[in-house]
Amino acid sequence: MRRTTVLRAGMSALLLLGAWATAGLAPASAATPAATASAPRAQASTGLLSAMQKDLGLTESQAKARLSAEKTATDLQGKARRAAGSSYGGSWFDPATSRLTVAVTNDREAGAVRATGAAVRLVAHSARQLDAVKARLDKLSAPDGVASWHVDPQASRVVVNVVASAAADNDVRAFVKQARAAGPVVVQRTAQAPKTFSAGTVGGDPYYTGNVRCSIGFSVYGGFVTAGHCAQAGAGVNGWDGSYIGNFQGSSFPGDDYAWVSVGNGWWTVPVVLGWGTVSDQLVRGSAVAPIGASICRSGSTSHWHCGNVLATNETVNYSQGAVYEMTKTSVCAEPGDSGGSFISGDQAQGVTSGGWGDCTSGGETWHQPINEILNRYGLTLHTA
Repeated sequence: MRRTTVLRAGMSALLLLGAWATAGLAPASAATPAATASAPRAQASTGLLSAMQKDLGLTESQAKARLSAEKTATDLQGKARRAAGSSYGGSWFDPATSRLTVAVTNDREAGAVRATGAAVRLVAHSARQLDAVKARLDKLSAPDGVASWHVDPQASRVVVNVVASAAADNDVRAFVKQARAAGPVVVQRTAQAPKTFSAGTVGGDPYYTGNVRCSIGFSVYGGFVTAGHCAQAGAGVNGWDGSYIGNFQGSSFPGDDYAWVSVGNGWWTVPVVLGWGTVSDQLVRGSAVAPIGASICRSGSTSHWHCGNVLATNETVNYSQGAVYEMTKTSVCAEPGDSGGSFISGDQAQGVTSGGWGDCTSGGETWHQPINEILNRYGLTLHTA
C-alpha cells in the first residue's frame, strides 16, 4: 500500500484516540475480547450529538436521552418477542414515549410482554400472518411504478408504496388489485422510484471498480462488505488513493444487494466508520438490530454523514434492475457514489447502503441491506472494537 494510505490510516487511529480521550474512556487492551451486540455503548461524541440535533431537530439533552432509550429498546426486542409468543405482531421504538412497543394479537400474552418493560398494542394480525402476505407479494412481478412493499407492524398491514405519478397506470393498478387479494394491504404514494447510488469516477474517499465509484461498508476479518450492485465477483478494487486493494469475493444483485471484498496488498481492516469531519470517526462494537423508529446514521463517499430514522424493515424494493428483498428503509438521504456505505445506529452496524430516491439537498429515503444477513451469507465476522 502507498505511504499516503498508511498515513491516512494512522490519522484515523489518532482521531479514534482523540474520541476516546474526549469521552473520558480508555481504549481496550489487546487482551479484551471483542464487544458483543449487547455490550455497553461508549459515550456519544459531541459530533454525533450535533449531527442528531441537525438532522433530527433535537436538543443535545434530547439526543442523549434518545440514544440511551434506543439502546434499551434494542436490547429488549428479543426478550419481548419471546414473551409475546405466537401472538407477536411486530415491534417498534416510539420516540414520543422513549419505549419499545410490541404488538400482540390477544390479551393473554400482554402481561408477560409488559413485564419485560415494553409497552403493548393490541392488533388484528400476527407478524407471521403479515410476513406470509408479503411473501405472496414477493412472488408477483411488479411494474416500475410500484416502488416497494413492507410489513408495517403499527398499522398491522402490508404497505405497498406506489410512485404518485404512476398510480393510474394499468399495470400498477393490476398489481395493487393482486396485492389486496393477498391479504390486509394498504397503498401509499411515494414521490419517486428508488434507484441505486453507484456513480462514475469523480474522486472523494471511495473505492473504485472499473469506472464505478462506491463506498466501503464495514470491515470484516479479511476484507469489507459493500453493495452487490457495485460489481460482480472477481472484479478488482482500487482504494481512494488508486492503489490495488483486492477483489470482490462474492456479490449478489438483484434479489439481494450485498458483496464482500478481500483486502491485501498492504491494506488492513479497522472497526471504524468515517465521520467526515461532521462527527468523529465512529467505533463499531457490534451489530444489534435497531428497531423501527430508532435513529440511524449513514456514512458515504459523496454526501458523507447524515442521520434519520428507521422507517420499515423487511421491505421489498423494486429497482429497475429487479426486486431486492429484506431491506430496511430509512429517512436518511443519500446520493450517487454512496452505495455500499455504512449505516450505523449508535455503535452498532446496521447495513450497507443500497439505493433510494431524492438527495441530501431536498431530502429523500434510502434503503440498506442488513449487515447480519451479509455476514451469515458469506460466513464473515464483523471487525469490532
